[in-house]
Amino acid sequence: MKKTKSQEGITASKNENFSEWYTQVVQKCELADLRYNVKGFLVFQPWSVLSMEKMYKYMEKNLQKKGHKPYWFPTVIPKGNFEKEASHVKGFTPEVFWITHGGTTKLSEPLALRPTSETAFYQMFNLWIRSYKDLPFKTYQRAQVFRYETKATRPFLRGREFHWIETHCVHATEKDAMKQVKEDMETNKEVLHDVYGLPFIFFERPSWDRFAGAYRTFASDVLNPDGKVIQQPSTHIISPSFAKAFDIKYKDKDGKEKPAYTTCYGPAISRIFASVVIVHGDDKGLKFPWEIAPVQVVIVPIDSENKEIMKKAESIKNQLEDFADIEIDSSEKRAGEKFNYWEMKGIPIRIDLGLNDIKKKKITIFRRDLDKKEIVSEKDLIEIINQISKEFTKNLIKKADKIFEGRIKKAKSLNEIKKAIEQGLIAKCNFCSVNKEGVSCAEVIEKETNAQVRGTRLDEKSRVSGKCVICGKKANEIVYMARSY
Repeated sequence: MKKTKSQEGITASKNENFSEWYTQVVQKCELADLRYNVKGFLVFQPWSVLSMEKMYKYMEKNLQKKGHKPYWFPTVIPKGNFEKEASHVKGFTPEVFWITHGGTTKLSEPLALRPTSETAFYQMFNLWIRSYKDLPFKTYQRAQVFRYETKATRPFLRGREFHWIETHCVHATEKDAMKQVKEDMETNKEVLHDVYGLPFIFFERPSWDRFAGAYRTFASDVLNPDGKVIQQPSTHIISPSFAKAFDIKYKDKDGKEKPAYTTCYGPAISRIFASVVIVHGDDKGLKFPWEIAPVQVVIVPIDSENKEIMKKAESIKNQLEDFADIEIDSSEKRAGEKFNYWEMKGIPIRIDLGLNDIKKKKITIFRRDLDKKEIVSEKDLIEIINQISKEFTKNLIKKADKIFEGRIKKAKSLNEIKKAIEQGLIAKCNFCSVNKEGVSCAEVIEKETNAQVRGTRLDEKSRVSGKCVICGKKANEIVYMARSY
């Protein structure tokens, strides 16, 4: 039975039924197949893989430019490594997949499928670092990590295997470690925002929401159109006890042995991809920034059987493929079906090629950033597409940045916090403390609003006055609250 147009396209409204919209986009745009028979594990399909490969390229290029060197570490980590640092093992043990046998032989020591790689890298840092001249020592690896996620899974957003980059760096002083945090924040701006087109706020997390083993945690929250936030790249200054446990130290200029400071940063490309889908997508389907679109231009011959049209399509492809990834849709679908299909798939530019246009030396192009058609002269096509390629992502960024406009509301009471959260906003308020003293106030907020204290902004530390809106004690922080995935 032939599918109807409504069955083939996206039928759910992003604003009215986000969950169903997201499910349909993942399935109908062929981003992932969910039918693999292990819960929480996806089969990534070409349309997501091609985009994420480009996302990796931009992130890795940025890291290498800033002095990070690439490594490939084993996927398995000995149990003994985890047990060297108490808070880390306590935080991650419930999420670890353990390998206990090799074939039928029981291993002398269980091996973990890495949930994160501090305990792998640090073992080697102990061997590699000797002098202050070795510092800063900046590494990264592109890898998959595995966590036994017990909550409900959702493709790309939450699963048991995800694809990421993790950096691990060693520094001489805590001040140097903080410089690395700020550099990671710059990387988020230069890649997450300026290439992937995602607006975010960079927070320092409260003490009860730190990475296991860290004593300061920072993270970028991307705001979705439905008012919820997604945590994206986080960066951490690791507790000194961690470096001490692995005996990471160096000899300073005075010849004295000193403890090192370590940081890590984790942009999860598969999770960031979810934000790209969510932030830029609309009721027609996907919209990709130019730089990370799986295919940037598609040529749609109105009649694939016409040799003259196909010859012209090949000619245009040859002219464009030096600066764009391009495909020709020579399928037997009707022209209208092809148009709807490629709009759903988020191709930045579609070239509609008909016989009448060819005779008039005119070309019809459709651009997904503005969702409009333009008829251009054939001789100007290359120049025009080149110009669109420079404008395309900027247009998506402008639209995405508007998500934040007016979405942060100052609240002076718990009731005002509730109202802001119900309206899909991020609330901010005076707060007593983001250390242990503030836990009970944070619990009140979560119980009453189903929102979490996301943290504080580094640029607001000196602007605090007044009282905590929950307990009435002196406010030492301005905190932000939002619902999250």
